[in-house]
Amino acid sequence: MDATATAPAPQHMRALAQANRVRLARADLKRQVAEGEVDVAGVVLSCPWEAESMTIADLLMSQHRWGRTRCRRFLASIPMLETKTIGSMTERQRNALAAQLNGEPSAERLSLQFVGT
Repeated sequence: MDATATAPAPQHMRALAQANRVRLARADLKRQVAEGEVDVAGVVLSCPWEAESMTIADLLMSQHRWGRTRCRRFLASIPMLETKTIGSMTERQRNALAAQLNGEPSAERLSLQFVGT
């Protein structure tokens, strides 16, 4: 019997293949967001594997008419850093961000409005 054992690919080649897989999946996700097929709030809440290490600014700017300035202003209102990765966000941050993206007033703002009246 002629059984040849194939050695696994070197580590750097496996890492390169994984990086390419993530890059292609992110490009597809960004295209879907830009075309309106996928909602950014839904991506933030569900946190798919391709978006885990993606920065929130990168995801927001993939939307139509969202540039660096609009993204910075939006994230400053939360407050959240542009470099925050989606996978490192807490559940509370995810919900707050999704609510802001959907145009819902945050609970903190509502409580401040009622205190002042």
